[in-house]
Amino acid sequence: MIFRNISLLGEDPAAFLIFTAMLLAAVVASVTFHEFSHALTATSLGDDTARRLGRLSLNPKAHLDPAGSIMFLLAGFGWGKPVPVNGYAFGGNALRAMMLVAFAGPLSNFVLAFLIGLLFKLGIVEWPFSVVFTPLQSSAPVSLMVGQFFAMWLFLNLILGVFNLIPLAPLDGSKVAAGLLPRSLAIPMLRLEPYGPMILLVVIMLDIMLGVGIIAWIVGPPIRFLEGIVL
Repeated sequence: MIFRNISLLGEDPAAFLIFTAMLLAAVVASVTFHEFSHALTATSLGDDTARRLGRLSLNPKAHLDPAGSIMFLLAGFGWGKPVPVNGYAFGGNALRAMMLVAFAGPLSNFVLAFLIGLLFKLGIVEWPFSVVFTPLQSSAPVSLMVGQFFAMWLFLNLILGVFNLIPLAPLDGSKVAAGLLPRSLAIPMLRLEPYGPMILLVVIMLDIMLGVGIIAWIVGPPIRFLEGIVL
């Protein structure tokens, strides 16, 4: 998203900087709450690993992954630093507990998106129409810039939540799927986790370099569905 609007840097530098700052703030807030929710759920279920490692915190420094944050700025989707979870701490309910911990992250993003949507529904914030991810001119009304920030924050939460529910490691969806499937299917699926990051990386690179649009094809419909609910 930054590169797409890089020409604005020469035309209206203030607008470019304002847009970048708003996008960065929305990314930091969304990722921080997502990862904190993982840590809070794991701790409440009996695993204190995240708490001992300082991840039970709303401090962005504890949760931001540099590469994932850059991907958000460039491509519109990304990730935070994974919260460490000790599955043995959950005993015989490990698969179910891991599913709940994994789902807590995307769920937190959907809740945030819903709360932000209420601001628009109640008329507290003005909806910026079609300029959600398009920089406004620096002379635009402050109310419109505020609306753009909250709209951007809303959509980033939807993107982060849906993207992370793709059932492919290291995304949360792999653990969620393993918890929902019968144990006879969940165990073989978990054995494929080491190959997940490479598959995901290849898909992302194809999208960036060739414009294939695989990720957009997967996450687009559920994002539009959730958009209709929260707005």
